[in-house]
Amino acid sequence: MGALTLRLPNSLHEQTRRLAKREGISINQFIASATAEKITALLTEEYLNKRARGASREKFQTVLDKVPDIEPENHDKL
Repeated sequence: MGALTLRLPNSLHEQTRRLAKREGISINQFIASATAEKITALLTEEYLNKRARGASREKFQTVLDKVPDIEPENHDKL
């Protein structure tokens, strides 16, 4: 595991300390979790943008055309 020296504004440090205590975890665990969440969000956005670039209205319509045109079941009606 790598070590990192991190400088935070006092306000962020205090909020991090308070929230980590509330969650019953260490500040290190809190920051590692927050970093993992941010990385996941950025990678997910990148993945979805890449997938969207390959999409087209025509491909979407082709998929929709395969769906039968029937009334929804009672529990699915709005």
